[in-house]
Amino acid sequence: MKNIKKILVVSFSQSGQLADIVSALVDPLVNETENGRISVVTETLRPIEPFPFPWTALEFVDVFPESLEEVPCRLAPVSFDPDADYDLIVLAYQVWYLAPSIPVTSFLQSPEAARVMRGRPVITLIGCRNMWLQAQEKVKRRIAANGGLLVGNIVLTDSAPNLVGVITIAAWMLTGKKKRFLGILPNPGITEGDIVAARRFSPAIRGALLNDRWTALQQALNRLGATPVVPAFILFESRIKKIFAVWSAFIRRRGERGDPARKPRLRLFIGYLLTAIFILAPLATGVTALIRLLKKDKINTLTDYFQTNHLKEP
Repeated sequence: MKNIKKILVVSFSQSGQLADIVSALVDPLVNETENGRISVVTETLRPIEPFPFPWTALEFVDVFPESLEEVPCRLAPVSFDPDADYDLIVLAYQVWYLAPSIPVTSFLQSPEAARVMRGRPVITLIGCRNMWLQAQEKVKRRIAANGGLLVGNIVLTDSAPNLVGVITIAAWMLTGKKKRFLGILPNPGITEGDIVAARRFSPAIRGALLNDRWTALQQALNRLGATPVVPAFILFESRIKKIFAVWSAFIRRRGERGDPARKPRLRLFIGYLLTAIFILAPLATGVTALIRLLKKDKINTLTDYFQTNHLKEP
């Protein structure tokens, strides 16, 4: 009797982009079911109170504090058996405000996640605009707390320049239309070519799965470009995390998500974001470049760290 390898894929895709990425990675593995060697169970997380798409500007920032602070929402019961014996778990997520999306962070804090992850290898699959380092640190800690073994991380990002990406993604999120902004700027999000190319990671995963050899998987994935670390974002994310913490506390003092009392503070936060994106961020670029020169060895060490699945002490 053949030893069938079982994969559980857990994801939440708001716009559909992440679902396409998951398909590109998993479909080649699903094809292995033809010879009965691999079976795949997919679980799409379902918030009981759905998040809107497209967003309004206020709705978009209203999820900021709870995203950053990993405050869970209520999820519909999962359809998979958390006590089943899976050989691999693939966790796919978007990044919301330097953190995993609220549905994913909610799942990671659930009893079902603790039961299904314990003692099992986990691969994370991220689709985001450009900054994912701090979000992955949070996910690493949640996986470790659940007893899971993080063996791989794959990241797909928007290839547009930072300010261009901000404009195109914002237009997409606020209109629901994935098209060229003003007919001039590139299509928002991760390119179709990059999404399709995600299948290049599948053979390495399949080999590790069929042979139960996980220790060298991340190195194999990295040789294929799995973890694109931008050194400037190491410093930028670390700096903005502290600023975001202040804003989050400021907003939550006026209530939880959905409370009308915090709308004035949310509007102030929108003003801060616009200022930070279009004025402060360009100014900070030069300062960051100087700091990188002065702390070159430290930045190189951190770059290497973020391309692994190790977990630093908090």
